[in-house]
Amino acid sequence: MRFIQTTSVCLSLFAHGASAHETWLEPRNYQITSQETLEADIRNGEGFSGFRLAYMPAKQQRLDLVMDGNVLRVEGRLGDIPAVSMPSPEDGLAVLAYVSTQNKLNYTDAEKFRNFCTHKDFPEVLEQHEARGLPETGFSEGYTRYSKTLVAIGEGAGADSNLGMEIEFVALDNPYIPDFDGVMDVELYYQGALRPDAQIEVFERAPDGTVEITTTRTDENGVGAVPVKPDHVYLLDSVVMREPDAATADANGIVWESLWAALTFTVR
Repeated sequence: MRFIQTTSVCLSLFAHGASAHETWLEPRNYQITSQETLEADIRNGEGFSGFRLAYMPAKQQRLDLVMDGNVLRVEGRLGDIPAVSMPSPEDGLAVLAYVSTQNKLNYTDAEKFRNFCTHKDFPEVLEQHEARGLPETGFSEGYTRYSKTLVAIGEGAGADSNLGMEIEFVALDNPYIPDFDGVMDVELYYQGALRPDAQIEVFERAPDGTVEITTTRTDENGVGAVPVKPDHVYLLDSVVMREPDAATADANGIVWESLWAALTFTVR
């Protein structure tokens, strides 16, 4: 396994104007038996802490459970919290996948946009914004979330796979099996292609609830290596920012689109 140097970032930085609200799937328990109910929240917030979103079919494009290539749509009742509550399938590695509909953010503060672009590592967007003659404030961004989580049922044997999301992490390791070596390798895809030299933000929550935030990057093959610790919970996050096509821009009143990939897991 490769080791890629990470950069530690003070948590307080992100609490002051960085405008980086992640959305992730958070199981009530990442390791369960086949007799237990599989429950998971959709959460939105900062610093790996946030509020729970209800089950809202009109706000989601996808909410699925995937095991060994079999895809099961997650069904619920409008307003349910947790958003996922279902009988556990057979033993193995369960992958929950969530895709939101597009939401819109209106920028009234130029510094907020600049901080976001710097934080999520696309300074070229600031140059493009100016080159397109866009205003410093009074414009809108559309954003869509693509989240996955890994849950061990029983021994948790199995593997993650590419589920065809527009932006997506694919875990190359299973952190629940006995011979896991303590480094989580992940592929990062955008529109079916691997993303080389892309920033990955790593949120590490310790058993006492404290969170450390670091960043790393994918290598030339689009693979990131994240050293991890037993009994810690992890959120990996990566964002693509792009100019929308003319039809989308006109229909939704946006000048930028952001696509957010997230992956959560713990380590046995």
